[in-house]
Amino acid sequence: MKAFAALYQTLEHSTGTLDKRAAIAAYVRTTPRADAAWGLWLLAGNKLRRIAASGELRSWCGEVAGLPAWLVDDSYSHVGDLAETLALLLPPTPSPAADVPLHAWIEQRLLPVAGADVDTRRRMVVDAWMQLPEGERLVFTKLLTGALRIGVSLRLVQQALADLSGVPIALLAQRMLGDWPPTPAFLDALLSTEAQDSDREQPYPFFLASPLDGTVEQLGDIGDWLLEWKWDGIRLQIIRRRGEVALWSRGEERLDGRFPEIEAAAGALPRDAVIDGELLAWQQGDAPLPFSALQTRIQRKRPGSKHLAAAPARVLAYDLLELDGDDLREWPLHARRQRLRELLEATGDPRLVLSPDAGAASWDDAAAMRATSRGRGVEGLMVKRRDSPYRSGRRRGDWWKWKIDPLTIDAVLLYAQAGHGRRSTLYTDYTFGVWDEAGELVPVAKAYSGLDDTEILALDQWIRTHTRERFGPVRSVVAEQVFELGFEGVNVSNRHKSGIAVRFPRILRWRRDKPAAEADRLATLKALAR
Repeated sequence: MKAFAALYQTLEHSTGTLDKRAAIAAYVRTTPRADAAWGLWLLAGNKLRRIAASGELRSWCGEVAGLPAWLVDDSYSHVGDLAETLALLLPPTPSPAADVPLHAWIEQRLLPVAGADVDTRRRMVVDAWMQLPEGERLVFTKLLTGALRIGVSLRLVQQALADLSGVPIALLAQRMLGDWPPTPAFLDALLSTEAQDSDREQPYPFFLASPLDGTVEQLGDIGDWLLEWKWDGIRLQIIRRRGEVALWSRGEERLDGRFPEIEAAAGALPRDAVIDGELLAWQQGDAPLPFSALQTRIQRKRPGSKHLAAAPARVLAYDLLELDGDDLREWPLHARRQRLRELLEATGDPRLVLSPDAGAASWDDAAAMRATSRGRGVEGLMVKRRDSPYRSGRRRGDWWKWKIDPLTIDAVLLYAQAGHGRRSTLYTDYTFGVWDEAGELVPVAKAYSGLDDTEILALDQWIRTHTRERFGPVRSVVAEQVFELGFEGVNVSNRHKSGIAVRFPRILRWRRDKPAAEADRLATLKALAR
């Protein structure tokens, strides 16, 4: 634990990317393999099964430190981080025990008590607090809370491993996709420059487009670019190797069994391949259904005939990453798409088709096409350089997403709740409503972003002086403040009181110039719902 706690402190206080990479590489190189594997697993963003709830940890800390519950809770609200709060409140360790390796803490003490009765879990946690010095106690408590956030991205971890091993970062990213075991054997295979059998079983890291923050004219000749519609579905890779089919989402989750019609279409391909595309719910009239229709199937591992009929799935294929075991990612996009076209035409299955080239003779024509996006049920256009390789992660320059402007409404602030971390003492989580047919304000959206620091402070002060009721951590406020909200779309929803659900709401501006009576009506949103 001592070595991992030292690494945590180094990463926490370092502001240089190269320094962080060097620290991670040194930890993996010098730490015993069992500890290094667990440390890497944690740095990659994985979490242990929860050992104790936040309330239990606060209660146990208060008992050990002899502090009333209100003082522990108040301290937590001011510090904002539970592990840091408890580390500050707990009494000094009377006599720190000998160092116990990280893997032993996890495998022999934490994992065995997960799900045990409260007395067993309390005894293990309190004993650990009393054995560990302050720095290690902080890291141990962060393992309990699952909040090991220290400003280290997965890509930075992979860069450190590439520096250490000489393995290309794209291959490291591929090997670390999905669930992987924190074992010395896996760590050795991960850092090996030799080809591994498992390399052919994993998906490739996804290439992600960057938002186009300028004008399209700056990209030069439109003939150098492929334009596709930006579909609103689930990005996935279809993997057909040795005749077996697997579906992997961008979220590194296998979707096997959830979309049997897509697996059947992939199984009918005449050649092994890895295809990158967008999974959509598709209606008979040859148009995409809203994302909410796809959501009815995501959580069903074995969908029945009713759900298969209500939301039939289709994949619009973007790219061909592998064909008959050959990695095509360094080929230019136009060549990969030509091979993809030939492969899909040979199959002729309407459930697996090529995402069409939107085709525009000029950027003005492209802008006119983009303006029709919402009516087509898409989010705008993708703009991809025709000679681009298939990279990994979000690499600017070759792929851009040119989204349509958001839909907007003016809504009234109804509820507020304190944020987390450095914003734990400020009200930064907001619920907004619009007027229904009966003249009542109905909640329609929650938003957490869009205001600058000055506006957050001003609104926080207003909320504190205009609170009507309190519901635990939530405050109901006087219905006076109006905000312009942006969002990507509206769907009918039986789960919400308003009958609709908006996608990706965020605050665009504070409408201090507008009275609450002039905020938008629910009927306006319902008219936009798909």
